[in-house]
Amino acid sequence: MSDAAQPTAAEVRAAAEAVKAALDAHLAAVEQRSGEDDSGVHEAFNQLAAAAEAYDELLYDAYDEVTPFEIPGADDGLPPYTGPEEPNAVSVLIRRDYTVAEPQRLRAQAQRIADLETDTAAGEPSAAGVVGHSVHAALGVLFGEFEPDEIASRHKEFGLEEGDSTLWVAAADEPAEPGEWLDAPFDQADPQQIVCRFDVSSVFDEELDDELDDARPAGGRGAAARTAPQDLDGLA
Repeated sequence: MSDAAQPTAAEVRAAAEAVKAALDAHLAAVEQRSGEDDSGVHEAFNQLAAAAEAYDELLYDAYDEVTPFEIPGADDGLPPYTGPEEPNAVSVLIRRDYTVAEPQRLRAQAQRIADLETDTAAGEPSAAGVVGHSVHAALGVLFGEFEPDEIASRHKEFGLEEGDSTLWVAAADEPAEPGEWLDAPFDQADPQQIVCRFDVSSVFDEELDDELDDARPAGGRGAAARTAPQDLDGLA
């Protein structure tokens, strides 16, 4: 149990009643839904998820017991979706972090690429003289040659170690103007336009380990997933 003040039996009972009310409200919203993307169903779903999580926490703190419920797809701190129901455009925002685990391997791979470019360019200058001494130059050669997805799948080959990553899919009424966001690609992202989000982080593994140490089942705290308004699964 936590060292903090324990909830009273009345508080646990009130949380249980809140779950019951949220279940009724969710069922009513589903029965009255006006379409696949009904905002009322989405809001009722989030309310049910929040009520179930609150009850689970109080039940554990008071009695060292847990529920069998696992409700994915709550808002994860993002505001309600207010974007178009049928977007004409989407922006896919991706960030992947890496650690340069093996600088020598990174430089060797970049050198190989630079040498191949020199051979095919018939004597034109290349990065060959720089790569052998600079991780910065090696990274420039590597990311200039390969698509980010290929680097992600071959990161160990390039001497990199994966860190956190996140992917947001944002809806828009119209495509962005060419070049308008290139200097600050994440600054114009509106959290209320996010259709779905996928996060990967070692912190989720650490939380799972902590839960196992506490003899608690994982409660959906793995890779985060925010969906709105569609029932999809799963910025820096």
